[in-house]
Formats: sequence, structure tokens, C-alpha cells
Amino acid sequence: MLIRSFPAGAFGTNCYAVASGPGQECVVVDPGMDAVEPLARMLAEDGLKPVAVVLTHGHLDHTFSVLPVCDGYDIPAYLHPSDHGMLADPAKWHGPQLAPLITGVRLPDPSEVRPLDDGAVLSLAGVELTVRHAPGHTQGSVMFSVDLGEAPGLLAGDVLFAGSVGRVDLPGGSWDAMLRSLRDVVLPLDDETVVLPGHGPATTIGRERATNPYLAEAAQAPSGRGL
Repeated sequence: MLIRSFPAGAFGTNCYAVASGPGQECVVVDPGMDAVEPLARMLAEDGLKPVAVVLTHGHLDHTFSVLPVCDGYDIPAYLHPSDHGMLADPAKWHGPQLAPLITGVRLPDPSEVRPLDDGAVLSLAGVELTVRHAPGHTQGSVMFSVDLGEAPGLLAGDVLFAGSVGRVDLPGGSWDAMLRSLRDVVLPLDDETVVLPGHGPATTIGRERATNPYLAEAAQAPSGRGL
């Protein structure tokens, strides 16, 4: 398995390319701000040909370049239907920090974006990505499980970071939903799972289980209490 990445734009969103090896087809994950040219350079270094864009959620710092990337390579995009509203009306779903970016931005028509369903297995470019719906950061946040060969991998988007989790204070965010996702989707994963987050460095489930205070809170949360 070959995974390449770079931090895109002012928000440092990790844009990934996932392939079975050099010179093969690949899947692009989360092409964010100013991602078109650095993505093209990264793909060229390994001779990769993209066949699809998959999005962990609908925030602009992850979707900003999806339209030019899809148009440029004539490939489809995938997004969970609960986040389609962020493409149709981005101003409604983004806080003041991202508001200046919205003017003039071109996003795909949601009707042209293929849906991601919880538990679905996407077989693309010789890679299998298992969709894990994990709302909390947004209503349609997903993670993708992938076999890295030596260990399981998790493209975690903005659900889980090294030492932290995604913010829940923007429209569509929910701390209760985040705790439920951490408890029911993240914590059952093997400790050896390599976490490839939407921002910041890679980590492992075992490291986060031992040190991440938000995972500790999720582990202690009773299944009642609105969760």
C-alpha cells in the first residue's frame, strides 16, 4: 500500500493519495485549499492516476479544491449525504473563520456527488475503503478503514487527531454525537491501527487510547445519558 500526503492551504488540511503502489491508480482524500497544484506534483512523483475523490466531511478546508480536481481528472467525488448541505449552501454551515473564503468558491452540485453509506466498502484503484459514519464534528463525518499491509489504517478526517478530536461548535456539530462516535466507532478499533488524521501528525489508536483525554471521557460515558 502506498500513501502520500501534504498539508493543503492555510488550515494545513492533510490531503492524501492512496494507491496499491507506485505507477498505479489512486484515490484522493480531502483536497482542501490551494490543493490543485501540490496534488498534481505529488501524484507525478509516484506516477499515480486518480480515479476518485473521497471526502471525510463537507467543511471547506477539506472540499475547497474538489471541483477543480474532479473536473481536471474527470473523476467522481463521494460524500456522506448528511453533509450535502455544506456544498449547496456553504455560508450556512461554516463559522466566521471560514466565511471570507466562501465568496466565489465553486463546489460541486450535491446531486452529482456519490453517496457514502455507513459500512459500505468502496473498491477503487485496487484499494478497499470501508466507510465508518462518525458524526459529531459534522453530521456527515466519516472515517475510512484501509488495510496498510503491516497494520490496519484509519483515514480519520476531523474525528480524531493526535491528542485531540474535532471541534463541535460549528453548525451541525454535537458533543453528544462525538462522544458516541468515539465510544462506538473509534474505541473498538485495534491498538495497532494507524490513524491518518485530517490535520497534524499520524498516531495510533493505542497511543490515543492511553493518552487522549477525549477518548478517556468517551470510554467512561454510560450508554444512557442521551448517548
